[in-house]
Amino acid sequence: MTWLTEAEIDVLLAAPDRATWTGRRDTALFGLAVQTGLRASELIGLNCADVHLGAGAHVSCTGKGRKQRITPLTSGTVATLRAWLAERGGLPAEPLFPTRTGRALSRDALERRLAGYAVDATARYPSLARKRVSMHVLRHSAAMRLLQAGIDTAVIALWLGHEQIETTHIYLHADLRIKERALERTAPITTKPGRFRPTDKLLAFLEAL
Repeated sequence: MTWLTEAEIDVLLAAPDRATWTGRRDTALFGLAVQTGLRASELIGLNCADVHLGAGAHVSCTGKGRKQRITPLTSGTVATLRAWLAERGGLPAEPLFPTRTGRALSRDALERRLAGYAVDATARYPSLARKRVSMHVLRHSAAMRLLQAGIDTAVIALWLGHEQIETTHIYLHADLRIKERALERTAPITTKPGRFRPTDKLLAFLEAL
């Protein structure tokens, strides 16, 4: 599973040209994506009325199965969205992130624009060349941010709109650093330094848990 580091996220979000209307739109769009972990379909389905920037700032979306959920916003995301909404204008029922003609962006357009920014960002941060950046990778990145901040997987499951908490467990398996920190806490004091290599029997046991 692929996700972006904090440094890679910063470089990617700096790629859009903020001197242009589309660049400012894309900065707000992809910044919202990586903070909330919304799916591509949820992002392009947002209307202006779905963003609430007062006390308890959050975004409301319709997810899989037509289920409604709300996701809180950080102060940085609130500031970016407030500036974007002031420029964007529009009626409450109109798309939050429209095309130049006012229509909602398509998923293909979203992925194309993100891929272009990833190419630009790679010139500044070569590690991105090893990753195929997509909207789902931004969603993974949001989940890993929460996990590394110590957020319980049950909360992350609600945050991402997962039907079952088991779906969220892939992030636990993906983050080797978390496993290694846990191993360091349980290893006997006399154990020599080095990465633990479990036997096939132990791996089979753990997978069956």
